[in-house]
Amino acid sequence: MTVYRRILLVVDLTEDSLILGRRAAALAGTLGAEIELLHVVEFVPVEPMGETLMPSVPIEEELLERARTRLAALAADLGLAGSACRVESGNVKSEIVRVARERRADLIMLGSRERHGLSILVNLTEDTVLHAAPCDVLAMRVGRS
Repeated sequence: MTVYRRILLVVDLTEDSLILGRRAAALAGTLGAEIELLHVVEFVPVEPMGETLMPSVPIEEELLERARTRLAALAADLGLAGSACRVESGNVKSEIVRVARERRADLIMLGSRERHGLSILVNLTEDTVLHAAPCDVLAMRVGRS
């Protein structure tokens, strides 16, 4: 049986993140594992449209700083203030897999939403991470009413 010692908790900083965090903290407590929180900011490329377009670099840095603040607050709310918190930028799927490899995670925990209709055909984050991850992946249901 595999014992998980390093859990990478991937959060999107929505209200579901607190629920996921509580589940991860409970599991980590039971296993004696450490948790590292990860949030990935994915920037949408901006096409220059003229002189009125604001520079994207200061905006991106501001978004990253806000995410760092919110992630630290989430960690504190979960009683994980001593845990490592990372905010990365780039492709969400690629960054999750990269950080899991780099940090030698034993388990990636992330949220999964129910899909209906045409959304079933879309390659969602949890599907890609599951197939590319260097470790086990636990996708927890969120967003249920």
